[in-house]
Amino acid sequence: MARTVWDSTVGKKTVMAVSGLIMLLYLVAHMIGNLKIYFGAGEFNEYGHWLRTVGEPFMHYEWTLWLIRVVLLVAVVAHATSAYQLSRRDIRARPTKYVHKKPRASYATRTMRWGGIILGLFIVWHVLDLTTGTVHSGGFQQGHPYQNVVDTFSTWYGNVIYIVAMLALGLHIRHGFWSAAQTLGAGSRTRDRALKATADTLALLLTVGFIAVPVGVMTGLVS
Repeated sequence: MARTVWDSTVGKKTVMAVSGLIMLLYLVAHMIGNLKIYFGAGEFNEYGHWLRTVGEPFMHYEWTLWLIRVVLLVAVVAHATSAYQLSRRDIRARPTKYVHKKPRASYATRTMRWGGIILGLFIVWHVLDLTTGTVHSGGFQQGHPYQNVVDTFSTWYGNVIYIVAMLALGLHIRHGFWSAAQTLGAGSRTRDRALKATADTLALLLTVGFIAVPVGVMTGLVS
């Protein structure tokens, strides 16, 4: 039954919608946590330490954090796989280009695929930069996330990569939230306007909230 559901277009869209909403919930929490950087190094580093001790003593050190990481990894893989397979299925369904060359979809809709690729590459860079420290500039300091963030956004390329990715994220959420609502049956003629307004608001808040961190470093509010 699971294989039958996955092989269907509706099943893939459902997986894509549910995994997208899981990631959206994480992004909201992640953005709120990121903004703690404006309260100083002590509070931000303490927040980073708290993430590793959540659930103690029932959960061992970092177990909860690793559980969250596994759930997110599964959600990202499921989202990307279903998106890719739906895209291939859509291309096979219409092998010739449309006669009308004027784009009828919104800018966000037309850039969903490229936006997804940008975000996928960004996730890899972000993990290697601020989690493992592999590509980090200025000397990665384990247990000092505040200084690591300041180091990253003290470089021009760190700011460019992050801001471009966050703009792509905003467009992705703007279209993706509304599409997920339609897939899961929450949309209707009377609720469409409210859902689109919610999607626009979420996209704007998350984009501004995330970009506020590199802007804070660039302007000297965070140093």
